[in-house]
Amino acid sequence: MRPVQKVGPLALLGILVFALVFALLPSGGGPGAQTGVTLRGVELALYPARDPDAVWQFRAAEVRNDPVGSTTELSRIEGGQRLLRGRGPDGSFSGAETLDATITAPGLTINGQDDMVTSRADITLVKECADLSLFGTPEQPVRIEQGAGFSASRAELDAPAVKGEILDLRMDFQFNVEQASPESNWGWDPDATETCRDGQRVPL
Repeated sequence: MRPVQKVGPLALLGILVFALVFALLPSGGGPGAQTGVTLRGVELALYPARDPDAVWQFRAAEVRNDPVGSTTELSRIEGGQRLLRGRGPDGSFSGAETLDATITAPGLTINGQDDMVTSRADITLVKECADLSLFGTPEQPVRIEQGAGFSASRAELDAPAVKGEILDLRMDFQFNVEQASPESNWGWDPDATETCRDGQRVPL
């Protein structure tokens, strides 16, 4: 008689996980086949590989991950913010974080490179006290590219000394306009009554 081989607990767990994944796989691309996971009431932190000194944090009413398309969709975002991670003298992260920007949007799609796409977004650059309302189109949505900045087909800018409308905008996270259509109407406000000090608007 051949001896009975015992299945260890780890091997058994592996078999159960494989069976569960196999059961959840879509069946042959039928009309009811779905992939991914949907979560509700989620707090999400994003550590982009292309911008290691930054971390994005969001609260979303719903988060849906699509592993096939390598995208994560966030719906009804609250408390969106970009934080800069402090480093110690040796170059390692100290654990300190500084608020760099806030963002609100009806929803965001994060792709496999951690870049974000949306139809519109309201962004505040804290250090510059600059408010930006970004508007996209189906052909040119609002994009937030890690390590680079953001772009939009149209932006409304309100800062203490700069105001106006910018078309075909590309701007980095340091408030430098890298591209703007000649048809844009923006510039320094000669009648400015405020300035930005320590992230707060104060009277001149």
